[in-house]
Amino acid sequence: MSSSASLADYRAALTAPGAVVPVLASAVGRFPIAMLPLATLLYVQRETGSFAAAGLVSAGQMIGVAAGSVAQGRVVDRLGPSRPLLTVVVLFVLAVTALVTAIETGQPLPVVVALATGAGIVRPALEGASRSLWTVLVPAGSARSAALTYEAISLEVFFILGPAIAAFLVAAPWPGLGLVVAGSAMALGAGAFALSGPARGIGRTPAHGGVSLLGALGRPGMRTVAVASLGFGLVIGSVEVGLPAVTAAAGSPTLGGVLLSAWSISSVLAGVLYGMRPWPRPLHLRMPALLGGFAVLVAAMALVGPTGSMAVLVITMIVSGALITPQVTGHSLAVDIAAPPGAAAEAFGWVITAATLGIATGQSSAGLVVEAFGPPAAFVSGGAAGVVLAMVLWLRRSTLLPQPVEAPAPVA
Repeated sequence: MSSSASLADYRAALTAPGAVVPVLASAVGRFPIAMLPLATLLYVQRETGSFAAAGLVSAGQMIGVAAGSVAQGRVVDRLGPSRPLLTVVVLFVLAVTALVTAIETGQPLPVVVALATGAGIVRPALEGASRSLWTVLVPAGSARSAALTYEAISLEVFFILGPAIAAFLVAAPWPGLGLVVAGSAMALGAGAFALSGPARGIGRTPAHGGVSLLGALGRPGMRTVAVASLGFGLVIGSVEVGLPAVTAAAGSPTLGGVLLSAWSISSVLAGVLYGMRPWPRPLHLRMPALLGGFAVLVAAMALVGPTGSMAVLVITMIVSGALITPQVTGHSLAVDIAAPPGAAAEAFGWVITAATLGIATGQSSAGLVVEAFGPPAAFVSGGAAGVVLAMVLWLRRSTLLPQPVEAPAPVA
């Protein structure tokens, strides 16, 4: 799975027979992934006047998403994506309706948090279903590598545009508009994806014997991928807190959002170029190298403190951003190697869960570090955590080697 991907490979993947409808539906359904939590947070803050309450509601929603991604992925692997996605679409619409009603009627905070958590649990786990469908649409090789790189790049684009749209819509006469738009797009996209021909063509998969209670995470290689995703999230979370803190302390609070967008843009551009010539080519070496390099570059962003130069921050940040999409793509490729047969959606659910928990942990720990040692220290703490987990990846690198296929026993 170290194949490079050319522009022709991207074209071959996106125009593969049967790919157009699920690709477009997936784009609509995944577009609000980063929009939904921010729209919820801003809506609650506008209605209650409290960022603390809004943060609790948003955190509950993220916890629900982390739990629901794995559970939904496991069901999708067993039954195929069509029926499970259609079921959660109905539940998601009901959950978002209940959440909006609770916010509008001023229900107690624990009730709103519980409803937000429920909405997160039944949020359609389209990322895993969309990613696993490529194993059916495109054969293994450079075209599939291009397809998985497209998944990572498109998510980066959605993470750039989604929050911006949420911030714009919260200024509408009704601040709940962003939440409703995000929820509607998710439901429509997931529903259309579930009804597409390729999705309906995937039937039941029998459960494989010998699977632990942890499911796909019972495989050593999957635990390694989860560590990589966790480390990635920890570093990302520290930057998402440290950068706004640094720019606010410098007297330019709005610059933080601009730089975060530039960070994502550099990731998207680098993701396409890196996919053409990945290095290191062997995936089991690539993953620790990318996480380690990413962590070191983020730690170097702390030089803004002693130098007092925002230029140093911007340069190191843009360079570090070039390693974001290659890591996300690497996680997807590693799932193909590490996941048990017939468990691709659940396996990717674990990747999403690990990244979500990493981001949440990175944000909370960076907040404590900023309060105690100043804004630049957030980059050091996140970078240090990333380096430690990159070392763990290096020690576990053999678990990501492709397993040899056993030859069939000779017939007597």
